[in-house]
Amino acid sequence: MPLYHSPATMNDAVPRRLVLSVATLSGGVLANEILLTRLFAIIHSYHFASMMLSLALLGFGMSGTCLALGRRWLMPRFGVVYLANALLFGVLAIAAPLLARSLPFNVEELLWNPVEPLWLLLTYLVLTLPFLCAANAIGLALIVYRARAGRIYAADLAGAGLGSAVLLGLLYLVPPESALRVVAGSGLAAALLAAGVLAASAIRWHVASLAGIGLLILLPGKWLRIEPGPYKPLSQALQVQGARLIAERNGPMGRISVVESARVPLRYAPGLSLHSAAEPPTQLGIFTDGDNMDAITATTADPQRLAFLEQTTAALAYPIASPQSVLIVGAGGGLEISRALRFRATHIDAIEINAQHWQLLREEFRDYSGRLLEQPGVAAHVGDARGFVSASNRHYDLIQLSLAGSAGAGGGLGGLNEDYLDTVEAFRLYLAHLEPDGWLSITRWVQVPPRDALKLIATMVRALKQAGVRDPAQRLLMIRSWQTTTLLVRNGAVTTVDIARLRAFSDAQGFDLVWYPDMVAAEANRYHELSQPWFYEGARALLGTDWTGFVAAYPFDIRPATDDRPYFQNFFRWSSLAEAWKSRGRGGMALLEMGYLVLAATIVQALAAGIALVVLPLLVLRRQRQARRAQLGRVLAYFGAIGLGFLFIEIVFLQKVLLFVHQPTLALGLVLAVFLVAGGAGSAWAGRSPSGPAARRRLRLAVSAILVLGTAYALTYSALLEALVGSALLLKACLAALLLAPLAFFMGAPFPLAMRELDAALAAWGWGINGCASVVSAPLATLLAIDCGLTAVLGIALALYAGVLMLFPMARSSADEPRAV
Repeated sequence: MPLYHSPATMNDAVPRRLVLSVATLSGGVLANEILLTRLFAIIHSYHFASMMLSLALLGFGMSGTCLALGRRWLMPRFGVVYLANALLFGVLAIAAPLLARSLPFNVEELLWNPVEPLWLLLTYLVLTLPFLCAANAIGLALIVYRARAGRIYAADLAGAGLGSAVLLGLLYLVPPESALRVVAGSGLAAALLAAGVLAASAIRWHVASLAGIGLLILLPGKWLRIEPGPYKPLSQALQVQGARLIAERNGPMGRISVVESARVPLRYAPGLSLHSAAEPPTQLGIFTDGDNMDAITATTADPQRLAFLEQTTAALAYPIASPQSVLIVGAGGGLEISRALRFRATHIDAIEINAQHWQLLREEFRDYSGRLLEQPGVAAHVGDARGFVSASNRHYDLIQLSLAGSAGAGGGLGGLNEDYLDTVEAFRLYLAHLEPDGWLSITRWVQVPPRDALKLIATMVRALKQAGVRDPAQRLLMIRSWQTTTLLVRNGAVTTVDIARLRAFSDAQGFDLVWYPDMVAAEANRYHELSQPWFYEGARALLGTDWTGFVAAYPFDIRPATDDRPYFQNFFRWSSLAEAWKSRGRGGMALLEMGYLVLAATIVQALAAGIALVVLPLLVLRRQRQARRAQLGRVLAYFGAIGLGFLFIEIVFLQKVLLFVHQPTLALGLVLAVFLVAGGAGSAWAGRSPSGPAARRRLRLAVSAILVLGTAYALTYSALLEALVGSALLLKACLAALLLAPLAFFMGAPFPLAMRELDAALAAWGWGINGCASVVSAPLATLLAIDCGLTAVLGIALALYAGVLMLFPMARSSADEPRAV
């Protein structure tokens, strides 16, 4: 075979170019994970993309099975196997998503079309292939060099961290489809780096790698183009005769698409009164990843064309309060800015987290929108609303949470979105930045039976009580139309004048009253009639003395959303599943929160596949090692625990850092880079320890540090956040990195410490177990956070790490080592 070294020699020294190759390949793998999430968010949805990606990562579990069963043939051929798998990763990183895109899978039909699960399974298998190839290469390197596993694993983690940072930066510069070339190129570059030290005839591998890189450069861009699924709102809008795509911007936060419909005008006026006779001006539709339609409204010289801004539920605060200073959260295409100008507000702070919206309004559609962002008193800010408000000393007459900034229409896959704008802590922050007698206005989409509106009230009630308000019922006003609800919260008790203006506005526009202090049932449900006044009855119960009993008995989860459970749009309860299934023929399935079910299905499927992949080599290992059955259990528990624990902690601190720096892309890049690069350094540190008792001592040190640091951060992080809330972003990012680096450093140690103690068969099996556990950990952590909170997830992770001290495997043997051929 074309090898320079025998496996025995390889256990003593790791070629530097192989280390660089492993880091390059690992960087490509993690970049591929993030990139596939973006690509399939465009095609299907973000969380369904996460489901497919989670199961595709079972390629790492499959790799462990392949290596455990085929090690006797693979290890002597390490050079060829490594290089071939690196090249295949490069090819399949491009081919797999394109093939998966072409499959006729439709998520909307998954629950009732018996063919769709088969297409879904095929999609999984296709997406698994590049991960399987990369895992084969990295896993085999770990096994062959397991005496130096710390160095290989350090390269694996550090490369993954750097790869994630590079990919996130790249997404600011090029469309996600173009980034596929870079991901594929990482596999080819990995083969190019390692060929000189692994292959006797390196020239052939060099030629193959360089030829592949050349083909990537020449590949036509139109072949890589990703389009939204046929049932996405953008695709539906483009079906209208005369509609066309006129602008597009890409970034880590999504693809923004602007649509013009010349023959059939777009109309975007959520919650517009049915009494309205005004025709809005021409509008352009804005879609993010093909979803969440917003609009840019054309300038007009006819003030009557803008009368519609006064005739939606979101306008309620203006005739009641006549605010002069307004803060708009989630300004999107600028509709709320136009409304505030219409009502003569003199100072308007508009916040939008996605800078691409402001770029559109300042560049391509500056004149179309009447130079909206340049109007007197308007200040446009890019960033997270909580970060902006926390760092500001300004108080407002009105804080307006717009539909454009909300998590969506509720239900569906949106129930898994972390939403830190609509939690108890967020509402307390907004209330603290109101002027005396100022107002907080929140507009949401209507759902029947009520879920969103009632959860909004429940969350606001808790926020008010925590702020010291004894009777929240005296602070609230709420109305609904056929499409939207609007809740107003006064910084002070609601007055009779406020109630009179509320009634006058609602009567004039034909909106239904939901709540005002001392409201009676006869005043509810008058215009948009339901079979019973559910909204009023729910509001009255939540503002009464037995609100906890009402929440517990309600068929949907309307518990207040908190920073520890920031899933405002999740309303799923298992008790509702059977009833919805029985009424599926009458549309009952539409009442279910699909996001939660997709998450649960991901876990079930990942567990089933993982168990199969773990049990298959176990059957062989048990026949070969009758004296080591107890040790097999220790290996299974140890690598499963650290696989779950590592990702649990990483996911929890991703959420905590997001609340600290208030920039989603920065938080993701920072957490991935710190955990993986610092974890890689910890692996290198662990690899320098002698095996045997010294390794166990080093494990005790690492786990003790994880437990102490994890507990300390859990207890002090919120206080630290409060203390540094007004600091510069760069300072906060550096501090977050410095705090997390020691924890991540020690988390990188347990894996290589155990790998060195095992023979080839058990090491390969441990690699597969760790991969399967990592696949399950992401959806499982989200499910636990939804039901129990992020603090509980962190507690479980620390308990798993504590358990590995009792499970440390010591089963090293060379009896079954294959010889080089």
